[in-house]
Amino acid sequence: MVQLYQRGTKALGSLWRDERGIGTLEIVLIAAVLIMVAIFFKDWILEFLGELMDSVEGKADDIFE
Repeated sequence: MVQLYQRGTKALGSLWRDERGIGTLEIVLIAAVLIMVAIFFKDWILEFLGELMDSVEGKADDIFE
């Protein structure tokens, strides 16, 4: 059991020191933050997009009449 723990600790330490995955980690963290912001402001975003589409539809109707 102790050997398994030591191997796991060593593997985790080498994974932590390995800098090849840093770019991937940064992308995942940025995506997570963007998803949280989108969820937090979901109602405001949907309302804004609805008003924007209504405005575009109204202006398109004016142009084609």
